[in-house]
Amino acid sequence: MVIRAVIPSKLRTATEQLKFSPAIVSGNHVFLTGSTGGDMNGKMPSDAKAQFRNAFDKIELILREEGLTFQSVVEMTTYHIGLRSHFDLFDKIRQECFDAPYPAWTAVEVAGLRREGAVIEIRIIASTEANH
Repeated sequence: MVIRAVIPSKLRTATEQLKFSPAIVSGNHVFLTGSTGGDMNGKMPSDAKAQFRNAFDKIELILREEGLTFQSVVEMTTYHIGLRSHFDLFDKIRQECFDAPYPAWTAVEVAGLRREGAVIEIRIIASTEANH
């Protein structure tokens, strides 16, 4: 099976520096690397709401690079620092992105994330065959 990387131009510098692919297409699925809440320039806001929006903005950018939308997402795993303190806010923003049928979702409380100051990391699997 052929696999290929998905690298939007706005993420190319980070991709080259960190030696990773923002997403990999394999078969009929696109596997996105976890997105934290840093902005497109790599700056991490201290505000959780801004982090949530930034993470979803990066996910949307990657999906669009493949001609996909949030409706193409079949599975989402979210990793949270302070899950209970910000869950309602996160869930409100999540619901702005997705419509029924909603993707399968697992939310996990973690002790830490790779990016300093990050309170969220979102991992996505999308289908290239999903209705979008």
